[in-house]
Amino acid sequence: MGDRGFLDWPFFEDRHRRLAEALEAWCAANRDLLAARPASLEATAADALCRELVVRLGADGWLRHCVPAAWGGAGRELEVRSLCLVRETLARHSALADFAFAMQGLGSGPVSLFGGEDLRSRALPAVARGERIAAFALSEPEAGSDVAAVATTATRDGDGFVIEGEKTWISNGGIADHYIVFARTGEGPGHRGLSAFLVEADTPGLEIAERIATMAPHPLARLGLRGCRVPADRLVGEPGQGFEVAMATLDVFRPTVGAAALGMARAALDAALVRARERRLFGAPLGDLQMVQAKLADMATAIDAAALLVYRAAWEKDRGTPRISREASMAKLFATEAAQRVIDEAVQIWGGLGVTLGSRVEELYREIRALRIYEGASEIQRVVIARQLLKTAG
Repeated sequence: MGDRGFLDWPFFEDRHRRLAEALEAWCAANRDLLAARPASLEATAADALCRELVVRLGADGWLRHCVPAAWGGAGRELEVRSLCLVRETLARHSALADFAFAMQGLGSGPVSLFGGEDLRSRALPAVARGERIAAFALSEPEAGSDVAAVATTATRDGDGFVIEGEKTWISNGGIADHYIVFARTGEGPGHRGLSAFLVEADTPGLEIAERIATMAPHPLARLGLRGCRVPADRLVGEPGQGFEVAMATLDVFRPTVGAAALGMARAALDAALVRARERRLFGAPLGDLQMVQAKLADMATAIDAAALLVYRAAWEKDRGTPRISREASMAKLFATEAAQRVIDEAVQIWGGLGVTLGSRVEELYREIRALRIYEGASEIQRVVIARQLLKTAG
């Protein structure tokens, strides 16, 4: 199971330690499900497995951590430490299980944070039960990191809005029951004129224009919205509040991306330690070589440093800090970059077997790469951190 000593850090309470232990037991009991992998690299290869994971995670109560208690959730509000612990644990066992859990949170987070009572009642209980699959649709062909460049429009038409545009790189695209769509409503220039909408997957005018295949198969799609009419009560928050909705949601979920990277890095270190103990080279265990020991030491140090940043950010949010943009960006940036290096070293320690299709470290090598891009690429995290530093310095 690897090092669990971090659970004794002062960021955590006894209930967090109980959560981690209970989820670890659940993972052991569901080992076969978590060991399942898509049969190919086809764009739709992971669809059925993701649906099954959402159902199981919902039925067994883990998705309750994705919504507030008033709508079937586990805590009075979204609690970032719990989200991080769940994502770290799931990612250590199965990147796809982590993906299924994370998207339930990200794809319903705007409703949890900004939705009206009716919208919350409509969406959140079913998300918590695993009966509704959620998705977050912000990125476009020319707008991802630059949110202010969103070109999709939502035009007032009677008692509703008509949405026109295109979204891409949408996780859960093709299997989601609803999408949180960000569109330009024109209340102001740039990011001031964006709004967020909950759009049901069966809404006329919403189509899956393309399924996107990636090196680590996850449900991913490009969406087309043509004359897509949504009622006014599907607006999430107020008109023109879309940028705030997006950034507040990412404040909650960016640290959890770091937690997922942390889980993958821990899995890689565990695999490297097994290899270092069991593989013999020049008549002695591989781990006797000082170069290998140096790699292991650097891997363990990077993991602890990443964990400190991730759980510092989560604790900061949970204790009531309104915005943690700097802390969240530091956590995501460092943890994902560190995990990439740790996993690369694990592949090196495993040698030829490390690049063999189907090996654990080969799978981790493919899975970790996207985390340095989605929910704000590493370069964007550096911009956020630097701007916050310059703002406080001034």
